[in-house]
Amino acid sequence: MESGTLFELFYQNIIDTSILEIIAVFFGLLSVWYAKKADIKVYPTGIISVVIYVYICVGVKLYADMGINFVYFIMSIYGWYTWTRKDASRKILPISFCTKKEHLANGIMLLVFLVALIYVLTNFTDSNVPVWDSITTSIFIVGMWLMAQKKIENWIYWIIGDAISIPLYAYKGLVLTSFQFTIFLILAIMGYIEWKQKYKEAQQNA
Repeated sequence: MESGTLFELFYQNIIDTSILEIIAVFFGLLSVWYAKKADIKVYPTGIISVVIYVYICVGVKLYADMGINFVYFIMSIYGWYTWTRKDASRKILPISFCTKKEHLANGIMLLVFLVALIYVLTNFTDSNVPVWDSITTSIFIVGMWLMAQKKIENWIYWIIGDAISIPLYAYKGLVLTSFQFTIFLILAIMGYIEWKQKYKEAQQNA
């Protein structure tokens, strides 16, 4: 795709963007910024974004995307709960790394979602990229789960998913969304570095 064509698509995407979509993108970016800081506001801002996207997806008949955003909504509620819940010693959930068993469980979860989504998108939708769409969605669902558990590896899933989404959305002609995922990728890398630093500091102060 030539640079001139990319610029024209980007410009047209901006012109065609609704106020609701702008608000959803704003709160989506704000949510990732708060996630990078391990700030609980990641969840209320993220919920605003996904609720708007559910509405948008219904309006344009993107029912699969609507379903995924509904999953994000449920995961955000769960994450909000786990981040604020305190244990017997009145301590909130700490940032941590996954254990070997958790890595295995994450891999199985990813595979189950991947197979299920490929089957659904291939047989019940007119998607022309069912495999790639299923891969990114499965990665993001596992990433949401790990973020709810405050696992540092959640950022690895976001980084991989964002990196795949950038060319995927550009291919679909959604250059503005592709640009948004570029910002997500940068924030995810920063988030991974910042969470590792927070974990190291917590271990030193323990």
